[in-house]
Amino acid sequence: MPGDYIKVPFGDLPAFDKVCVTHGHRIAAVLVEPIQGEGGAQVAPAGYLKALRERCTRRDWLLMLDEIQTGMGRTGKWFAFQHEGIVPDVMTLAKGLGNGVPIGACLARGKAAELFTPGSHGSTFGGNPLACRVGCTVIDIIEQQALVENARVQGQHLLGRLQEVLGGHPQVMQVRGRGLMIGIELREAIPELTRIAAEQHGLLINVTRGKVIRLLPPLVLEAAEVEQIVQGLAASLDSACLNKGLRKRTTSGCTGMTHMR
Repeated sequence: MPGDYIKVPFGDLPAFDKVCVTHGHRIAAVLVEPIQGEGGAQVAPAGYLKALRERCTRRDWLLMLDEIQTGMGRTGKWFAFQHEGIVPDVMTLAKGLGNGVPIGACLARGKAAELFTPGSHGSTFGGNPLACRVGCTVIDIIEQQALVENARVQGQHLLGRLQEVLGGHPQVMQVRGRGLMIGIELREAIPELTRIAAEQHGLLINVTRGKVIRLLPPLVLEAAEVEQIVQGLAASLDSACLNKGLRKRTTSGCTGMTHMR
């Protein structure tokens, strides 16, 4: 990030309060992801965003949320901040808004919205009419097909099945996530996993922070596809573990699992 900023451990409210005491006179805004994407699908602790909102309001700071990965229904609500019953001052959107078409947006309210006036900010491709039309169409389709609710229902289903099938896997530490944004933390990196998943089971997955499998299924996910993902991922993990000489699953259970609804 450019400029002068102070980094605080994600979800650590005491650390945040300490920074408020030592650097409060320098702070103008707080920027946070409701769920860390590249950070390993880390979900903010319950009440964390609400506490940040309260502190920002009390000190007249802006609360800025990065919803590029979580927004547009991904977590089972239109925006992840809605799970905490708060409203930010500034919010960024991108990926889900364009459904594959490049677009980004910055939304603001109140005094934050007054910082940019017509003509005061622009970019070469800003306000692209085609991308904006696509964004409007994506919103219409999400509403018409009730895809936010589908993300909630199928997300719960997927998390539950991952618990059942991978709960006893010796290489799985934790399953976490919300809606259709899920992270499976492994005990160690297994480099071949993404290749095996793609080549042998048709699964497009990626790994963040070296050992967290990140799953971002489409919002149109169906129940039958949930089972394909779970079984394909389990088989991929077993094969990758075997190739690396690691133990594979022997039983199923819920040890070490976190299921967030």
